[in-house]
Amino acid sequence: MKGKFVTFEGPDGSGKTSVLQSVIAHLEKAGIDYLETREPGGNRIAEAIRKIILDKNLTEMDARTEALLYAAARRQHLVETVFPALRKGKLVLSDRYVDSSIAYQGAGRRIGEEAVAQMNDFATGGLVPDLTLYFDVAPEVGLQRIKKHRSNEIDRLDIEPLAFHETVHKAYLKLAQQESERIIKIDANQPLGNVINDALSQLSDKLPTFFVKDSF
Repeated sequence: MKGKFVTFEGPDGSGKTSVLQSVIAHLEKAGIDYLETREPGGNRIAEAIRKIILDKNLTEMDARTEALLYAAARRQHLVETVFPALRKGKLVLSDRYVDSSIAYQGAGRRIGEEAVAQMNDFATGGLVPDLTLYFDVAPEVGLQRIKKHRSNEIDRLDIEPLAFHETVHKAYLKLAQQESERIIKIDANQPLGNVINDALSQLSDKLPTFFVKDSF
């Protein structure tokens, strides 16, 4: 794989998607060849699975079914979208990846972080991101942001109780500690502009081929 794979992670309401859009604006300005994608989704089949996973009317969905659907969407996403871009030497930026499944399904749904990690190792063929930016925010702050700014896009995971999101948050912190070389923790409780600056600074330090400090 000649390209680089960067993932953006964080609890709901962390602002990671907004930061990603700002990062893309800088890449556009610099004329860098990149691919922006998301999980679940990124192509026709994976997006169809996404609709099922996030449908807030499907509250009876079993936790393992949910985890398997995420893994299935992820496999299709990699094979059809990510792998080809990496082979071409592109910078691939994905809004969520395996860490989300470990935190949300493994910890949040209490089906086991290691079990979900193994399931996704099979689905991904062992592909690990070159870099992960983890946007850390207090669960109650993230949920308040969703209610205020994304009230028309609330999905099945957003409506889970605070205790669920606190468990997810703890799992993310555990992952960030265990894989500190790959996962860069960014304080997302601060104003969005500061979060964006922190993200760009980390990207320029870790991936100078694609991100030049003087360009932002």
